[in-house]
Amino acid sequence: MTDFLLDPRLAADSAFIADGPLSQVRLMDDTRYPWLVLVPRVNDVSEWLELDGGQQRLLLAEINQAGQLIRSAPGVEKLNIGALGNIVRQLHVHLVGRHEGDAAWPGPVWGHGHAVRHSPDQLGMEIERWRQRLA
Repeated sequence: MTDFLLDPRLAADSAFIADGPLSQVRLMDDTRYPWLVLVPRVNDVSEWLELDGGQQRLLLAEINQAGQLIRSAPGVEKLNIGALGNIVRQLHVHLVGRHEGDAAWPGPVWGHGHAVRHSPDQLGMEIERWRQRLA
């Protein structure tokens, strides 16, 4: 088995939180939304259908867990889940907490405005908060 390689664009736009059974759990560096990304640690996969059945079940369990955590975040009224892959081909699943009146409501978050990055200290605190919630 080869070492897992993360697409550089995902690495630049998100921060590592933890490894799940299948996926890296990452925090999108955008303060406008509670936003996690799951990246299965399987190289050369761009579609859900390319995972084997066991991997698909693990990813679904990870989506369920992360989705419940986002839904419990203050102010979240709606959970958006997407695995588009039109720009970054590496399979990754976005889980975004939304609410009426957020920066992109009611449209999609992709391509809407510019990310509002966390300060380094704030990013560190958010990563630790998500690590505790995932434990």
